[in-house]
Amino acid sequence: MGAMPEATRPAVPRSFATAQVQAGFVSGLAENTAVPSIHQSNGFEFASLSEARDLFALRKDGNIYSRAANPTVLVFERRVAELEGGIGAAGVASGQAAVAVALLALAKQGEHIVAARQLYGGTVDLLQDTFADWGIEASFVDQDDLAAWQAAVRPTTRALFAESISNPIAQVLDLGAVAAVARRAGVPLVIDNTVATPYLQRAKDFGADIVVHSATKFIGGHGTSLGGVVVDLGTFDFTAEPERWPQLTHTYPRVPDGSLVERFGATASPYIALVKTKYVHDLGPSLSAFNAFQLLQGLETLDLRMERHTASALAVAEFLQTHPAVARVHHPGLASSPWHANAQTYLPRGASSVFAFDLHATGDADADFRLVEDLISRLQVIRLVANIGDARSLVAHPASMTHSHMSPAQLAEAHISPTTIRLSIGLEDARDIVDDLRRALDGVVASAPAETAGAERQLAESSSR
Repeated sequence: MGAMPEATRPAVPRSFATAQVQAGFVSGLAENTAVPSIHQSNGFEFASLSEARDLFALRKDGNIYSRAANPTVLVFERRVAELEGGIGAAGVASGQAAVAVALLALAKQGEHIVAARQLYGGTVDLLQDTFADWGIEASFVDQDDLAAWQAAVRPTTRALFAESISNPIAQVLDLGAVAAVARRAGVPLVIDNTVATPYLQRAKDFGADIVVHSATKFIGGHGTSLGGVVVDLGTFDFTAEPERWPQLTHTYPRVPDGSLVERFGATASPYIALVKTKYVHDLGPSLSAFNAFQLLQGLETLDLRMERHTASALAVAEFLQTHPAVARVHHPGLASSPWHANAQTYLPRGASSVFAFDLHATGDADADFRLVEDLISRLQVIRLVANIGDARSLVAHPASMTHSHMSPAQLAEAHISPTTIRLSIGLEDARDIVDDLRRALDGVVASAPAETAGAERQLAESSSR
């Protein structure tokens, strides 16, 4: 048994009620745990009122209240920041919260964001609906159209935003080219790197300035804990045009006698300080200590899992493109993909394990839905779940699930059809996943009307010649 620590306060007689609240614990006592501890505490005890005053005035770094900062969350933030090559990070409650606070710290009422059309449906909702309510306008452009990115920039533009690998079609962004547009505009490029993760792509290496993740997905990796993170890559100079960024370069009311750049510019990230001390503090999308602990556990095997995810996904995609029931496979690892060249440039360790495929459409919306529903109902290994990046293989129907709020025009612009099916390939044996899809697709062909089955057989015969 280890030696018992000595109390730091003189012993005093305690009643039962006092003892049941305070006995056996010494605030501030460090334990030599081999893994990060779960600091499951709302608040933190101050050594003195003077220390508390300095902490609240941001003159000193330390723990105040877990809504804005927590020691377990801090370990998670530092770890993700290092993996992305960043200078600071803010852990938050979800990926949606990460996108929201990352952009709110850059754009305010009357200002503007240019975003790719090919985004997760929830992000589109945030930008075109909620941000519009707050007076922040967003323009959406085809992420492959560099001229459209440039043309959409205005004097009021404060950020360019895109996903490194889009969800669900797995388009690979020409990140370096879009970064060049952002540099010419004098604004940061914010990249959602959820699907790629820092293992498959370090967005900083190609010109990104800020990265966001839904840590709920591959970083956590097991479908158990929500979380998000914003990373400042340290590449954007907010002082080059200080009048464009008064929230960072002008006096900050929460930092007496100075700006965030003056307080944090030499040792940390003024941008992350703003995210934490204003948007996380005021709006409250805090990452819990327990979830941060679980996300840290996931991070420890990220490279191993991503290698398995990507290898299995490519094997599945290669199978799907040979099946007569499949009209198209959207996977950048396939030579047939329009984004194959981008994948070779930007994803040297492997392409996406989140991708989509299309069944042959009938032209009738109800019939197409029944076709997709029939296929999904036949799957036994792959689960119908509205998530990605899980250890389990998952399937979803974007048009009626994750992207259902988008208009028909928006769906078409994002290359999502009524028969588009999204897959997130997990850690099961790839042969079992392929066999599951084969059984389901064969069943769909067998149950199709005779004329449809005949057309599919002709397609299969012509593709094999």
